[in-house]
Amino acid sequence: MTYKPTAALLTALMLTACTLNSPLPQEPPLPPPPEAPPLVVQVQQAPPLPPDEVGPLLTYHQSLRRMSQGELLKELSGLSLQQRSPRVAIQMGMVLMLTRVSGDLARAQALLDSVASSPDPEAAPLRALAQLLSSNCAETRRLAEHGDKLLAQQKESQKRIDQLNEMLEGLKTIERTLPPRPAAGLQSQGVIK
Repeated sequence: MTYKPTAALLTALMLTACTLNSPLPQEPPLPPPPEAPPLVVQVQQAPPLPPDEVGPLLTYHQSLRRMSQGELLKELSGLSLQQRSPRVAIQMGMVLMLTRVSGDLARAQALLDSVASSPDPEAAPLRALAQLLSSNCAETRRLAEHGDKLLAQQKESQKRIDQLNEMLEGLKTIERTLPPRPAAGLQSQGVIK
């Protein structure tokens, strides 16, 4: 009886093997996917950048810093002959910031403030630079005033020191003219009467 289950098993295995060896019905090949239309990218040109107004002015300022006082005054004279514009006002302010003439920092700050608050469209790209330079003028003026105060205090202190030295020298002169004092030890012994 052991023969029957083995025969059944063998039959099942043979049927399975026949099924595996028999060709499967093949599906028709899939058509190739349609080609994607070519990708067309339209590149829009960026609007042209506005001309750089600040860069040349910064370069101009660097050239001013290398000039002597005489050259700066000559440059200022040339700028005053030009037609007034926000750009010329900033250039004049830059020159005035570097001259060492009394009142020039205040004049420079006034010119720069006029550009910073100007409604003129030509002043729009220069406003930030004008504000920066104006605040620089204000700080420089504050430091100069503080320096002047310290210098005045130093002169007053030196004057008092000189007066005290004169008084000290006068006291030394008086002390030299006084007769010498007797020694304290000799008086108590009765040697000096």
